[in-house]
Amino acid sequence: MASSPTVLMRLVASAYSIAQKAGTIVRRVIAEGDLGIIEKTCATDLQTKADRLVQASICSSLARKFPKLTIIGEEDLPPEDVDQELIEDGQWEEILKQPCPSQYSAIKEEDLVVWVDPLDGTKEYTEGLLDNVTVLIGIAYEGKAIAGVINQPYYNYQAGPDAVLGRTIWGILGLGAFGFQLKEVPAGKHIITTTRSHNSQLVTDCVTAMNPDDVLRVGGAGNKIIQLIEGKASAYVFASPGCKKWDTCAPEVILHAVGGKLTDIHGNALQYNKEVKHMNSAGVLATLRNYDYYASRVPQSVKNALVP
Repeated sequence: MASSPTVLMRLVASAYSIAQKAGTIVRRVIAEGDLGIIEKTCATDLQTKADRLVQASICSSLARKFPKLTIIGEEDLPPEDVDQELIEDGQWEEILKQPCPSQYSAIKEEDLVVWVDPLDGTKEYTEGLLDNVTVLIGIAYEGKAIAGVINQPYYNYQAGPDAVLGRTIWGILGLGAFGFQLKEVPAGKHIITTTRSHNSQLVTDCVTAMNPDDVLRVGGAGNKIIQLIEGKASAYVFASPGCKKWDTCAPEVILHAVGGKLTDIHGNALQYNKEVKHMNSAGVLATLRNYDYYASRVPQSVKNALVP
């Protein structure tokens, strides 16, 4: 008789279904027409009704099934009774059929930290740049990002009225990443993806130092990592303390599972234990291939300005 699925595989299978539910909520809020926008700290730091509903849905759905998890979400919301229709208790059976990497087979629920960004690319969501938007659920063990789920609610949205909207990408270190077609930028091309709404002199200096053939300015960390794994960009360069652990945890796993690398601007691995500060204060540098080429071009002035 087959052994029952491990805690990690059950958690990822649940997170997949929960992320799909989240994508449905994100699309529904747009369809209803009232985004309920609130400014949090400034005009580029926004929260919408979708952020609030999705965070409630993800965190409550996970907590009911896995009560000993540590769950850290972007939105600071008061605990409240969550509408039953926001709860997702299903799990993606295809994931349960996969073998759990042996190094994670004995993990207990209380050993795991889940980092949740209910709507990565909120500003772009409010501006109708819907393909920038992702829902991110990252899972960390002993400070390391080991599993992740990314839902892209509006994948395919420019493919016409009959297109099936949305997709869910998932991955586990030691197993692989699934739900997309891995593609690389043509050899010798240096295409940088960077921030659209959080530009600064440091960001510009660092991008320029890469001597890029092209620069893409888009929203969302999840979206930028998808550009790397689908051959649209060769490096994600963000020399700024703007993004947080919930922005990078899930995307980092997907990238690492296919042989890529994500670090801060100094080359340090990011830490995801529950006590860690939320801000990635030394920026982000990520590539699918040729990491050293880009890391070697980060100006010393940029490194001096960004303290880990």
